[in-house]
Order: sequence, then C-alpha cells, then structure tokens
Amino acid sequence: MKVVKLHEGRSHEWLVFGRDEERPSKIIDTNQYMIKTANHAIILDPGGIELFSAMLAAVVHHVPIQQITHLFASHQDPDIISSLGLWDKTLPHATLYAPWLWEGFLRHFGCNSIKYNPLPDEGKSIRLDDIEIQFIPAHYMHSSGNFSVYDPQAKILMSGDIGAALLPDGAPLFVEDFDHHVEKMRLFHQRWMPSNRAKKDWVRRVRQLDIQYMAPQHGAIFKGKDVNRFLDWLDELEVGTGV
Repeated sequence: MKVVKLHEGRSHEWLVFGRDEERPSKIIDTNQYMIKTANHAIILDPGGIELFSAMLAAVVHHVPIQQITHLFASHQDPDIISSLGLWDKTLPHATLYAPWLWEGFLRHFGCNSIKYNPLPDEGKSIRLDDIEIQFIPAHYMHSSGNFSVYDPQAKILMSGDIGAALLPDGAPLFVEDFDHHVEKMRLFHQRWMPSNRAKKDWVRRVRQLDIQYMAPQHGAIFKGKDVNRFLDWLDELEVGTGV
C-alpha cells in the first residue's frame, strides 16, 4: 500500500493510504486518510475488512498504535468500514464518529469495545490537540446518512464518495487533466447520487469553505483550481440518471 503525505504543518499531518497493488483484482480501490497531531490520530474511512492487515501495517510506520484514538466512517458501506470489527480488537479504547442513522447497522461489523459517537444530522466539530476537525453534512451523497470532513487549517476536504472516480491500476494519485478525468467520474455520480436537491445543498455548503485539496475515497485528489472546477461540474450535472 502506498502512503503519501498530503499536508505537513507545525501542528499536524495528513497522510493518504491507497493504490494497494496487492488487493484482490475484484476489490475496488480505496483511499484511506489519517490526520496525525502530537498526541492523537484519526483514521478517516479506514476501509474494508480485506484491507485491514495492509492498512494496519502501513499506519504503524507513521504513528504508534496507542496514538490512534479516533476513527471516522462517512457512511455505512463495506468498503468504508467493514474492517470495524478488527479495529475494535486493535483499538479497544478508541472512539468512532459516524452518522447516528447507521449505528445499529455498523455494529453488525463488530463494535464491542470502541465507543460509538453518533454524529447528528447537522454535523459537529471535534478537536485533536489544537486542530479543529469539522464533520460537514453530505446526506444523500450518496448515503442517506453521510458526512464529509473539513480541516480549516490544512484547507483539506475529505469528501468520501463525492468526487470519486473508478480508475485503472497505476493511475496518478492527483488529478492531472480535469477534462479527461470528468469522464471517469460522470457515470459514478449519475448512478450513485440520487438527489439533485441534496447535491446542490452540499455544493452550497462546500463553496463557503477555503479548500486547497479535495480528497475523495476513490480515485484521484483534486487540488487548487480543480476543486472549484469540480464543484462547477457537479453543480450542473443531472444526477440520479445513470441507468
């Protein structure tokens, strides 16, 4: 599994884990993220059960296991959080932040020791040392209970499935040609995103944020001007039409 440092500041770091060349061929590729401060770390959308061993091995190269105090699941999909039962055994004193709507479902993956902290529909903020992390509502994008994660200091938005693209093996981690990349995203958003009203609500919320990187859970990361190009593209796209 490849590891790239997305942000390195005086108070914290962002790392992305992905492009796992050893994953089974029929398993969709995913990006996992970790925010690391002096005393804490949070793993965002830690991935499916089949990636747990590779993910754990990669993570402990960058942070002591006891420093991972938080997990986050944007929604209930297995590629997001089916590894929960294994993290539950590895991090028994950690806290999971996830939508309140999915608690009874996510516990099927195993959540006996980790504390489940349900996120209200309107979102909330937490602090890791001196860093504020904001959970931004993204309901029906595509899940009916769903959140993005925003770090105002690093200017990074972890957008989950929003901005996702299904790319071939060996694809670059960052968007290099936006116009070409659009065709890798179009059907995904038309098929998986069911609501134009919800889409426009999310775009409106996110336009108010200062974003340098938009980091989806699948595909390539947007940076600089490509963030606004994506928002403009998504705002105009008719979703719920991909059949």
